[in-house]
Amino acid sequence: MEFISNNLKETKQFLNSISFSRAVRVGIAVTIPVLLGMQFGYTEIGFAISFGAFWSSPSDISGSFSHKIISISIASALVMIVSFIKGFFYFDYWLFLPILGLLTFAIAFISIYGFRASLISFSGLMALALSFSQNKVGMEIYQYALLLGLGGIWYLLLTIIWHRINPKAETEEFLAETFELTAEFLEVRGKLIDPNEDRYSLLSKLQNLQSKLTENHNNLREILILSRKNSGLSNYQDKRLLVFAQLVDMLEMAIANPGSYNRMAELFKNYPKYIEKFQDLIFEMSLQLRLISIAGNDPKKFPGKNNVNQCFEDTRAEINNAQLTLNYGEFLMLQNLLEYQEKQFDKIKRIKWLLGDRDLTRNDFIDPKVAKRFVALQDYDPMLLLRNFSFKSTIFRHSIRLAVTVMLGYVLGSIFTFQNPFSIILIITVIMRPNYGLTRSRAKDRIIGTFIGAGIGFGMVILIQNMYVFGAMGIVSLIIAISFIQKNYRASATFITLSVVFIYAILSPDILEVIQFRILDTIVGAALSYAAMRWLWPTWEFVEIKENIQNSIRANRIFLRKISDFYKEKGKLPTSYNIARKHAFLETSNLNSAFQRMAQEPKSKQRELDSNYEMVVLNHSFLASLASVSTYIQHHKTSDASEQFGIATNRIMQNLEKILLCLNDKQALITPTNQPHFEDQLPDFAALEIRDLPAADKATLRESQEIHLVWEQLKWMFSTSKKMLKLASKMTLN
Repeated sequence: MEFISNNLKETKQFLNSISFSRAVRVGIAVTIPVLLGMQFGYTEIGFAISFGAFWSSPSDISGSFSHKIISISIASALVMIVSFIKGFFYFDYWLFLPILGLLTFAIAFISIYGFRASLISFSGLMALALSFSQNKVGMEIYQYALLLGLGGIWYLLLTIIWHRINPKAETEEFLAETFELTAEFLEVRGKLIDPNEDRYSLLSKLQNLQSKLTENHNNLREILILSRKNSGLSNYQDKRLLVFAQLVDMLEMAIANPGSYNRMAELFKNYPKYIEKFQDLIFEMSLQLRLISIAGNDPKKFPGKNNVNQCFEDTRAEINNAQLTLNYGEFLMLQNLLEYQEKQFDKIKRIKWLLGDRDLTRNDFIDPKVAKRFVALQDYDPMLLLRNFSFKSTIFRHSIRLAVTVMLGYVLGSIFTFQNPFSIILIITVIMRPNYGLTRSRAKDRIIGTFIGAGIGFGMVILIQNMYVFGAMGIVSLIIAISFIQKNYRASATFITLSVVFIYAILSPDILEVIQFRILDTIVGAALSYAAMRWLWPTWEFVEIKENIQNSIRANRIFLRKISDFYKEKGKLPTSYNIARKHAFLETSNLNSAFQRMAQEPKSKQRELDSNYEMVVLNHSFLASLASVSTYIQHHKTSDASEQFGIATNRIMQNLEKILLCLNDKQALITPTNQPHFEDQLPDFAALEIRDLPAADKATLRESQEIHLVWEQLKWMFSTSKKMLKLASKMTLN
């Protein structure tokens, strides 16, 4: 029963997802023009409009609605231009070959302007590839191009109508997914405090989750900040933005504690009874987030707080009862960890309060001008094209590589007995990506999916023999394929093949020949894509990862500077502080993603993989210590910063600067000194008597907690930065 229940739940989530909604929208946009054209005797016009809608749809991605409208419009215009140029300059195969190469390069090079631009580029490339199957459309070239543009406008209008019907869909789905990912992040963090767990696999999982959360956060920032208007939705958007802010803070807190797993593991090894208590507490808060995600906008379904309160009471009692067996440092470590969990639960209570039917004052909301500073705006300077017109640019090399591969696929498809060279060109366009790992996985998934889809499709065509059923199943298969294209490319390739088989079953009597050519085209296109990625101006991560390491270290250095300034000056938290925090988290996530790409590359190209992994882990550990100090000083009243604090932070930042110099030029490395007085400045907490704590006033206890946490984290950051410097001096990343 549980298996059936889980499957029904997943099916319901899939049917309610924005991916499925977008796929249905594409299905409607493609189907209606064809049906109307057939009904009124304008089949060619119907197909042209249908193609225009389909080719413009890839740029319909999550984010600001205004950006979506602009990108679909540009994609539609690009489809028109590409189709007109291809039709106007289509000569003999060999005469058209250089034009094909130039068009492919120019369209692919648009990707230099970011992810949304890369999808507009994909629309143009798809239109170029599929236009080879439309050489004879029974109308003038300009008429056909205009009809394609009309198809793009038709899809744009459908998208606008769809958004007006359910404008909250994207916000709700991304928020729900962020709740789930944050809950999973907390859960993995809870498992990590157990020294008996496999720390390597858990840390890898944690870093991947952080990357996913960073991506979700960026999408939510764009949706919630750039889409805010003075309309009926503004109050809704503002409340969701406040909820999102709480989730961002929860991620920082989760990364922050415990700051040092080694120290915590040593403590829990001596006192294993605390593991269960803290894990019960963390897992219960993780469950709270999952239940909030399921409840959605219904406050009646929000989880109660009795279980969490009981966990807090049990943990607090266990720590207080063990005062005589703990030294002062151990007690403060547990006390700080418990306080972090209390702050996390305060965030959860705040989220439930915000999601309830509350009337908030304008003072509760985030200033739109401040919020917009957290959205990374794409640089659309035309000079960016010129600056990247070099083999040093990854996108330039990808564009050249793609152009050469497309031309080669066109030649092979023209010389040998292929059904149509456009199929090979289309496969190459769909599979090839700027990095090796993704291209290889897409090539493999495309081949496997094609074989599975061809086998299933052939069996169903033999058994059914009904044209109307084929048409319906072709549309359904297309919708499912588009739904899965981001989440499961192999499943998407399977349903794309099924859709092609069903459509050709209506048009062609020899479906077996169609399937054979489909498989052959896929194998040839995938093989060419893989070979080009492997040997034509390849881009390897061991060359690119140095920049990711430098960016992450710079971001951490700036974040440390902001923490130090705020700790010294106190007052209101400046916006620049939160922006520095965002950049530190983002660059750490980018570094992890770069390493994951390197791990997917050929063994011969995985230069210094172990050293790079160690650098990724150390950098992540450094950020955890930064987050630990950051969350403490934000949520506690702190004492005046001492002179030693300034000396310590300056030494850590000097180490980070040396790492950057060392990565650029080993000759610039200054041999690190032992920094003789740094360790001596740490108070000897173990020498203090913990039995005197009950008699101590709260201010004394609070100051002790502050000194212990801040110095422990500074000590850890200094040690980590020295390890990173030593590692950087040995690494060769050029």
